[in-house]
Amino acid sequence: MSNVQTVNTNSFPQEVLGSAVPVMVDFYADWCGPCKQMSPVVDQIARSHDGSLKVLKLDTDESPEIANRYQIMSIPTIIIFKSGEAVAKHVGYMDEKRMSDFVKPHLDKKSS
Repeated sequence: MSNVQTVNTNSFPQEVLGSAVPVMVDFYADWCGPCKQMSPVVDQIARSHDGSLKVLKLDTDESPEIANRYQIMSIPTIIIFKSGEAVAKHVGYMDEKRMSDFVKPHLDKKSS
C-alpha cells in the first residue's frame, strides 16, 4: 500500500505551493501503464526522504486545471517544487536511482 498522499485542485495550493519543505509531485492517471510501473519507485523515494521531501501524486484526469497550469503534456511527469515554485521537471519513467539523483539537488542541505 502506498504511503504517498494524493493532492487535487483544492488541496494543491496548501500542500504544494505552501509547503515549507521541497515537494515532489507525480502527475499520473489510473489508466497510464508507465505511471503504474513507476508507482513503487515514487513510494520508495517518499520513504527514503521522509521529513526532507514531501511526495504527492496528482491525477491529471481529476485535476486538469493543475495539469494545464504546469503544461503536463505526457505522463508520468515529475515536478519538484520549492518555495511554491516549480524548479525541476522530468517527463517519463525513471528508476529509483535516476529519480533519487533527480531529487537530491533540490533537497535543503540541512535536511538531506
